[in-house]
Amino acid sequence: MKPIVLVDGHRDAQVPATDSSVLRGDGCFEAIRSYGGRLFRLDPHLDRLERSAAALDLPMPDRGRIAAWAEEVAAESGDSVVRVVITRGGAIPGAPGDGRCVVIAHDASPVGPVTLWPVRAPWHPAGREWELAGAKTISYAANLAAGRRAQKHGADDALLLSDDGTVLEGPTFAVAWCRDGEVMTPPLSLGILDSITRRAVLEVWPDVIEKTDVLEAVLEADEVFVMSTVKEVSPVVAIGDKRFEPGPVTREVHQRFRALVGQ
Repeated sequence: MKPIVLVDGHRDAQVPATDSSVLRGDGCFEAIRSYGGRLFRLDPHLDRLERSAAALDLPMPDRGRIAAWAEEVAAESGDSVVRVVITRGGAIPGAPGDGRCVVIAHDASPVGPVTLWPVRAPWHPAGREWELAGAKTISYAANLAAGRRAQKHGADDALLLSDDGTVLEGPTFAVAWCRDGEVMTPPLSLGILDSITRRAVLEVWPDVIEKTDVLEAVLEADEVFVMSTVKEVSPVVAIGDKRFEPGPVTREVHQRFRALVGQ
């Protein structure tokens, strides 16, 4: 599918090179899954977009218009990912100052087992006080660099760790692990993103324990899985050199999540 792009609702508009999103990485975004043209959990995504914009002191366009634009491209694209990006506007003297809302629909990547490589993330708040903790900003350079480092080790993506080895999240996903039938995931107090998919998993599997664990403890888990708009609920089959088998708990969580999507 060729991506569908709206800039402030217009298909023939463009984002200039002087925009804050290009020159400063100054903006926020959401990625929303469309199933058969129906957006999954649109309102919680827009709630989080508003919180991210507020953390950045970024003016938000009218929420109703954003929702209409997202629904328009979702209806046209069917099974896809819809991204909503809010920018601050001109980032240099003389450039137009008004911000923009860019809405993009594109194909979703295939969902399947993933391999991870542990990567230290000194830029992550990891429980420290920071005004942008939990905000979904477009400044993803550090996260993507971590992913590329993991790929150089032959893994699909990174597992981000604090300086003391605490497991945080992936560059674009939340993580959970299972030991003796109990599902655990890092708490939001660590400054990880309040993932909408993670919320859905906590809804369908209410016994999830929010737990702070170091890498060595997670490597002793029976199962590990990731959660995100793009990856949905996908099993982890390796962290570094440690191999895991996709297990019954991960399969059941995935099935419950898919049932929720189908409601």
